[in-house]
Amino acid sequence: MTEFEKMVAGLLYNSSDEDLMRLRTEARLLTEKFNQSSVANMQERLAILDKMIPNHGKNIYIEPNLRIEYGTNIKVGDNFFMNFDGQILDVCPVNIGNDVFIGARVTIATPVHPLLAEERNTKMDGDKVIRSLEYAKPVTIGDNVWIASGVTICGGVKIGNNVVIGAGSVVTRDIPDGYLAYGVPCRAQRKITEKDKMFPSQGIYD
Repeated sequence: MTEFEKMVAGLLYNSSDEDLMRLRTEARLLTEKFNQSSVANMQERLAILDKMIPNHGKNIYIEPNLRIEYGTNIKVGDNFFMNFDGQILDVCPVNIGNDVFIGARVTIATPVHPLLAEERNTKMDGDKVIRSLEYAKPVTIGDNVWIASGVTICGGVKIGNNVVIGAGSVVTRDIPDGYLAYGVPCRAQRKITEKDKMFPSQGIYD
């Protein structure tokens, strides 16, 4: 297996691998262009976004600044919005459904490092190859999800459909469908119900 194949499979891999470093450099160059693009030229911005995150649906919009690891490991559905200063560390796959809103300064972090420093620290082996071992866990976010500002989503987490994650939460475990969840660590607090309608006596667009 290549180091890239190990990486996306969630196995230990060498993050200092030359091919991976090249891919990360290409992603950083694209994000640099994206973050410097002007709101006055949306056509250019969206064209860069297509290259940064090629696996996306219709009607997606991301505000600069954005940071990604690779971009190719991110899959986004239709009607996606991400606010300022987002970070998606897509070492493992990040799968995001349809109609997802993400607030400002949200981090989705798939990478995990060994707990023991002797395994975690960067070394040069006998063949003078630099080795920095890490692994990652995928993140899945369902449809119709709102993730409020300042949330951190850790690797290995699955967020269900029709979920709201409160501001500042740290999501370390799965959240089931239809829940309002918040806290550090984030926990499912209660079901979202018809009682939460802001306009119960009429349709939203009446």
